[in-house]
Amino acid sequence: MNYFKLIFLSLAFIALVSCKSKNADQKKENPPVSVDIMIAGDEDFPTSVEVNGTVLSQEMVELHPEISGRITFLNIPDGATVKEGTILAKINDADLQAELEQQKVKLDLAAKTEARLKKLLAVAGVDQATYDAALNDKELTEANIKVLDADIDKTVIKAPFTGKLGLRQVSLGAYVSPTTLIGTLQQTDKIKIDFTVPSTYENLVNVGDEVSVKTTDASESQTAVISAIEPQISTSTRNLKVRAILNEGIISPGTFVKVSLIQTGKSIVVPTSAIIPDALSNQVIVVKNGKGVFVNVETGTKNADLVSITKGLTAGDSIVVSGVLFVRPNAKVKVKNVKKAGK
Repeated sequence: MNYFKLIFLSLAFIALVSCKSKNADQKKENPPVSVDIMIAGDEDFPTSVEVNGTVLSQEMVELHPEISGRITFLNIPDGATVKEGTILAKINDADLQAELEQQKVKLDLAAKTEARLKKLLAVAGVDQATYDAALNDKELTEANIKVLDADIDKTVIKAPFTGKLGLRQVSLGAYVSPTTLIGTLQQTDKIKIDFTVPSTYENLVNVGDEVSVKTTDASESQTAVISAIEPQISTSTRNLKVRAILNEGIISPGTFVKVSLIQTGKSIVVPTSAIIPDALSNQVIVVKNGKGVFVNVETGTKNADLVSITKGLTAGDSIVVSGVLFVRPNAKVKVKNVKKAGK
């Protein structure tokens, strides 16, 4: 019995020694990973984002008649500049003018009748109801005249502002309706540029900021000043609509342009290679107490080599910028080099 007990103790001792030896071998096989780090700090980081934009006139209207009828006067020279209030077209209003004259005659009679009955009412020569009917007839005729005057005004198409006419779409004598396009009028002394910016870059647009505008065929860019920003972000695209006014020069309305948003400021920046994409968020590795700690961060704008960190890091953190793929969570690391921030 003592013989078997001795054999069991011997085997247990050999197994214990083997496990210790195996653990020692594993430790020798997994030495600390050598990494390069960068000390986080606020650095000058010029940000540039390019978005698509569309050129618009300062003012632009399509000219349509308000009522149907035949055109008796047409003054829409192709491409001409016209002043505000210029009569551009006139619809036949002969029937309206005739009806207006009829109502004026009726008003003259109604006014005389009302004046006569008023005198009789004062001496009790007529009852109140008879006078009230005459007064009502006079006021109704006056209202009818105002309606006719408004309809006659609708037969005249005037330039709502000073601008440049487009191409004439109808000819003199044509029968038109409110759906008929007669021409267009645009105010081109000022040019607007509308563009959309992803909501993540909302901090790059402020009223009064300058942006760079460039057409696809231009060799040099032009500057525009942001004049207004849509207060609500689109719920479907998560984009912010922005409008800018071109400082000088002319770009044809409807032109497609590239708008560059440039802003210089201080931010914590890291090389793009230091960012570890994750299903829920981006991560970087921070060296703490000789170990690699994975930290969730929020990124901002970026360029080809660097990306700004908006949340998750503070100045003074030691960020792993080389050897990222070999570091395991909370594993020991060995700092080989300390690189300059932003380089």
